[in-house]
Amino acid sequence: MSDLAVKNNNDVAHDLSEREFDTELGTSTDRIAVGNVLAEMEKALNDIVSDNPRIGGEEEAGTVRLDDLKAVLEISLAINSSLVLEEILQVVMLKAVELLSAERGFVMLLDKEGILQFKSAHNIRQEEITEESFKISNSIANRVAETGKSVYTSDAQEDERYANQKSVVELKLRSIMCVPLKIKNHVIGVIYLDNSSHAKLFLKSDMYLFELFAQQAAMAIHNAQLYGHLSRLKRYNEDIIAQSPVGIIVIDPEYNLVTINDASLATFQINKSDITPGTDTPRCSRLTDLIPPAEWPKWRKMIEQVLTGGGNFREDRYFHNTGYDEKVLSIKVSATTSLPGSKTGAILVIEDITEKVILEKYVILSEKLVAKGEMAASIGHELNNYLTIISNNAELAQINIDRNDMERAKNNSSQVVDNIAKMKRFTDGLMDFSKMETEMVSYDIRHLVENLLFSLKSQRKFKNVTVDFVHANVPDIHIDVGQIQQVLLNLMNNAVDAMEKSAEPHIKIDCRFDTEQDRMIIAVADNGHGMSEEIRQKIFQPHFTTKANGHGLGLANSRKIILNHGGDIQVDSAEGQGTTFTIYLPRKADAHKS
Repeated sequence: MSDLAVKNNNDVAHDLSEREFDTELGTSTDRIAVGNVLAEMEKALNDIVSDNPRIGGEEEAGTVRLDDLKAVLEISLAINSSLVLEEILQVVMLKAVELLSAERGFVMLLDKEGILQFKSAHNIRQEEITEESFKISNSIANRVAETGKSVYTSDAQEDERYANQKSVVELKLRSIMCVPLKIKNHVIGVIYLDNSSHAKLFLKSDMYLFELFAQQAAMAIHNAQLYGHLSRLKRYNEDIIAQSPVGIIVIDPEYNLVTINDASLATFQINKSDITPGTDTPRCSRLTDLIPPAEWPKWRKMIEQVLTGGGNFREDRYFHNTGYDEKVLSIKVSATTSLPGSKTGAILVIEDITEKVILEKYVILSEKLVAKGEMAASIGHELNNYLTIISNNAELAQINIDRNDMERAKNNSSQVVDNIAKMKRFTDGLMDFSKMETEMVSYDIRHLVENLLFSLKSQRKFKNVTVDFVHANVPDIHIDVGQIQQVLLNLMNNAVDAMEKSAEPHIKIDCRFDTEQDRMIIAVADNGHGMSEEIRQKIFQPHFTTKANGHGLGLANSRKIILNHGGDIQVDSAEGQGTTFTIYLPRKADAHKS
């Protein structure tokens, strides 16, 4: 084709896009889209025609080429109107048969093993025909798939390449066309058309039009395959999220719920019908709909840290009150940039570890009970030895007195006194915490307090007590976890006892870190009856107590524990004004005896 013919054809195509389609498509946006499609087909047709010029003169070529472009444009718009592969294949086959007036046609796609698989077939009456009733020349289809080159014959009966093939002879086929479906020179399948009538022979020029049509069809099929793959991947991910036993929540920067699974709803005890996730909905639910107002500042702080600084945030033990239950949660927050509109949101992975924490406490308790049982047996054995000696000597003393053997009676009495003294030294040693081994570990004091408060919630004496735990970001410190928890438990119990007659019993635990002294400060304050100065001076003395059934060892032992950590404990109290115990613990301290 001459340069002038190509120029004339380009002008015709331009006029067509401006005049004929302007009334059909209406808007300027639609005209731009059609212009883009026309430009792509114009280039493809130029490439094909440059190697295979159409039959006829240049004037006829221009007219025919314009009609071809219009037909292929209409077909392109039709096959690109859907992203469902099955629908695309049906439209491709119907339009191919219609465009080239073929008696029959079929589409085959390559599978993962590179084998052609039958996908769709139609005849000129636009009836779908099955693979079993559609006899074809497999050799032609396979050759096109392997070489990526089209096959054309205007009379297969006379063409020595195909005249002896069984399908050609049985079906009396005349003209055959088979073209590859390509994506960037990669063959994904083939389209086949044939005719058995002399009146409907394919021309060489039909082949070029068929190739142009195949290029548009291949792109539509490829897009549908990609869409199908993405849809399956989306369903797969949604199934994983929905069935995960761990709570998964995705939020956008405005805290709107993008995704929330059933496990999250169960954790927060929210009905699914009360939540509307998805940022494209007018009444989208927010994360604040799940969180009690009193806890929201903590959640906002966790999320803002991730949204503004990126990275991840982790809270191994977060104590959450649903309004019905007290739960322990493990929370992980990560940033994501995969939200619609390339927004940066957050993914929250929430695990309810309440049962795990309770089980751990039971295991620890059982281990302590076993250890205490073993220790009690050992103590009982030791005391029994002393008591046996005392008992025997007491009996002998009575006998010797009756015999008037005062020398032996005196010796028996001396044995009783000596063994009683040994028993006292033994029991004093048991109560001396400075002789206990201290197991120091680096630990988060916040977790220690939160675990203690969680375990106290179920106790009857704490039911009506309001407890506030105030803390800042504090570093881990070296402590014996069990011993420090024992001290805090003792202070909590004493506080409750002191508030027995209070109308609104309230305990405040304030935890902060003194950077100048490099030490942790823990204050436990109550609004109980307080104590006099005389009592305050004696509370850390062993066996001193103001309780009817008290043993006077709790605060004495607590002080020994704190001193054993290299710290200090102080008390501030006045009658009718409540009491505050303040504990000072160094961040790093080796256990030592006091």
